[in-house]
Amino acid sequence: MEKTMDGKKQEQYYQRPPKLGKWEGIRLFLWNSETGQFMGRTGSSWAKILLFYVIFYAVLSGFFGAMLAVFYQTLDPNQPKWQREKSLIGNNPGLGFRPMPPDSNVESTLIWYKATDQGNYGHWTKALNKFLEGYDKSLSTGADQRITCDYGRPPPPGKVCDVDVKTWTPCTKANSYNYHKSAPCIFLKLNKIFGWLPEYFNDTEKLPTNMPDDLKMHILNEKSRNPKSVDTIWVSCEGENPADVENIGPIQYIPRRGFPGFYFPFTNTKGYLSPLVAVFFEKPKYGVLINIECKAWARNIFHDRFERRGSVHFELMVD
Repeated sequence: MEKTMDGKKQEQYYQRPPKLGKWEGIRLFLWNSETGQFMGRTGSSWAKILLFYVIFYAVLSGFFGAMLAVFYQTLDPNQPKWQREKSLIGNNPGLGFRPMPPDSNVESTLIWYKATDQGNYGHWTKALNKFLEGYDKSLSTGADQRITCDYGRPPPPGKVCDVDVKTWTPCTKANSYNYHKSAPCIFLKLNKIFGWLPEYFNDTEKLPTNMPDDLKMHILNEKSRNPKSVDTIWVSCEGENPADVENIGPIQYIPRRGFPGFYFPFTNTKGYLSPLVAVFFEKPKYGVLINIECKAWARNIFHDRFERRGSVHFELMVD
């Protein structure tokens, strides 16, 4: 209401704003020349809200950075904070195999190929080439730290033991890992656990009852030949079922039947190479699916087929 000249009150009604077209309404929203508003706010209003968010996010970023700096003070870049039994990995290393099936079939453990078709077995040889690139001195960093080790001659501080896969005939890149001859090589590796040390079967009279007989004989022969060589994490590969045992054929382990103790413990030294064992299947039965289980043997490696502790399972089929 407003007063007139004679002091009487006169009602004043709100007038409905003029109806605007679609594009005219958008134009007015973007810039209103009467009120000086841009997108519904004046310049000072935009400046205040912009200043608020700049201060808010600056404080938030500073707080996050400070917390991150405090967190990093609790970590050692060279070793994990939680180790062995205190870690999620635990104190029981697992066993892995290469080559792996394609990423499109990541849950599979089947190595299946046709030996007479290079394009068919090419995936497996290329996967091995990529996996073994780190073992090639000409392609990897840290090659200067590598030395040739032996039993009783572990690497000195700052050095690591070499793994010379080029000499592992017939399981070499130049020989296509023997896949073209229907007698493939599968590489085994032990998962790395920082600071873990194996407990060896030095007392050959107390070998596990479930250890394969041929491995027991091999350990006895190795001890008689070189007593220090029993400081090894031994490896065995067998068919899982009676039919698989018949079909798997003879097996060779290259360069030796296990992972030598001088590769342990893993301490994250620059250039460290995980020891490997190439399992050479000399004559697997063609056209038959063979279930294979490989195990690593040490006194502090425990086996659980269901959880795949200390062992690995894969299938092999050569056409």
